[in-house]
Amino acid sequence: MDNPRRLILASGSRYRKELLARLGLPFEVESPNVDESPLPQELPADTALRLCVAKARAVQASRRDALIIGSDQVASCDGRRFGKPGNHENAVHQLRELSGRTVQFDTGVALVGPHEPTQASVVPCRVTFRRLDDDLIERYLQKEKPYDCAGAAKAEGLGIALIARIDTEDPTSLIGLPLIALSEMLRKAGVPVP
Repeated sequence: MDNPRRLILASGSRYRKELLARLGLPFEVESPNVDESPLPQELPADTALRLCVAKARAVQASRRDALIIGSDQVASCDGRRFGKPGNHENAVHQLRELSGRTVQFDTGVALVGPHEPTQASVVPCRVTFRRLDDDLIERYLQKEKPYDCAGAAKAEGLGIALIARIDTEDPTSLIGLPLIALSEMLRKAGVPVP
């Protein structure tokens, strides 16, 4: 039976859009306008949880009839946060800094609807990078140009060659939308998956 409920992904991320498409459900995309700055003393997982809910609610304000999916990811290592590098120079710096180290990616996912309680959770993922020399970093960045990925490595692409180990309950959380957690949330909201 087809589910008539509208789904909206509150994100401008093409990676999240590609992930959500895996579930085979029709959905729309709307980018929320949310300040993503962390609060003072806020832990990375708490930031991810707060922002995924804030993004969903920002879109819900104008789309009250739909189920809204929000997501946010915060990457951190030894107390320092790593955002999207944005350019080659910053990506080189990030990969040099993360060489041989373990990065925590906390990915929050939320589902907000008109008649359901808000559902939200954070799925952690620990990524251990191999030791990376400058030649390897340069070759990788020239081939993939992952300037829109926190940590400057796309695990779903060639960046997997930079990684020694990934520890997580849900591999899609690393890419930016934890589909295992989201599937359960959708089922609880009455959306059959698959």
